[in-house]
Amino acid sequence: MSLLINRSSPTIWHEVIKTAEDRCSIALNAELETYLISLLIRYSNRPDLAQQIFAKAFMEALQLRERERNVALQHVGDQCLLYAGLYPQAAEKKHVKLHYFVDLGRVAYATISTTVNDVYWSLALQFIVVMDVLQSIRPHSDLLPLQAYEQWNELGSQRALKILQSYTRGIPTKTR
Repeated sequence: MSLLINRSSPTIWHEVIKTAEDRCSIALNAELETYLISLLIRYSNRPDLAQQIFAKAFMEALQLRERERNVALQHVGDQCLLYAGLYPQAAEKKHVKLHYFVDLGRVAYATISTTVNDVYWSLALQFIVVMDVLQSIRPHSDLLPLQAYEQWNELGSQRALKILQSYTRGIPTKTR
């Protein structure tokens, strides 16, 4: 990816997403790509992301009126997706399983979905796939063997499975 000053932020993020998709052999549909680009643009200057307790924000959102609730739940889903995708080691340092962010993010998106064909339903269903793409954005994004095993075994991450197979040269078995 060549970074040119005169290119727009959406164009740059689109290239970053496409490169990450290629890196982990995933092809997101256009709607999810567009949503992900928008998400990265909205949160690129938000260092407060890690300061929030997501479950608390989720519970508080449920107490709001429908319109405010949907906006607040979208923020929870978005932040969980970003955290799981871009900062999985930070969760580990806080002794919080990645599953926490995945489950909470999925439920937040599913709650605001209005049909089985809308973008929020797609995000809820494909949370792990989008998380894999985000994890592939980060430099040195390969997982250690135990991290890869946990993400594959607990979350079903196909990216983690490929990384795990590169370590073992075999097919691992699930413990669940």
